[in-house]
Amino acid sequence: MDRRTFGLGAAVTLGLAGCSSGPSKFRSYNGPEVTSVVVNKGARKVYLLHHEDILREYDMELGFAPLGHKQIEGDGKTPEGTYLIDRRNPNSRYHLSIGISYPNAQDRAKAAAMGKKPGGEIFIHGEPNNAKARKRAARVDDWTAGCIAVTNDEIEEIYAMVRDGTVITLRP
Repeated sequence: MDRRTFGLGAAVTLGLAGCSSGPSKFRSYNGPEVTSVVVNKGARKVYLLHHEDILREYDMELGFAPLGHKQIEGDGKTPEGTYLIDRRNPNSRYHLSIGISYPNAQDRAKAAAMGKKPGGEIFIHGEPNNAKARKRAARVDDWTAGCIAVTNDEIEEIYAMVRDGTVITLRP
């Protein structure tokens, strides 16, 4: 390879490295293990716990009809009870998201007894990626379809700290 080809390749590589879209949304965390997540719907708070110690506390928004336990698809409610963090979505329409294992067998049975579907796809997530949806969400409280919404900065921290399999308790 001659010097001009090498120089051109190096210039292109360095130029592309400078075209980064900004800081990564993926953070690292090396602190105490998050042993559970507690959501207090009435107080609009999410707590990350290491046993009994609160590691972090966040304000949150809920589904558009937040009172009571989610029972059927489209009711706008956020579930209540004990579930697991069971998945994560780095390509979420809401910056980042981590999934909650709703519905469980009991939730499915209750919905079936009413002749309905229990719904699903309940996540803790950030703000909408779409600018129009982000503006709409900023104007109202409890704007999700049943999910738990925090800021983008907060979901980045939660995403780094909470592992799949962590117990999450959602209280009224």
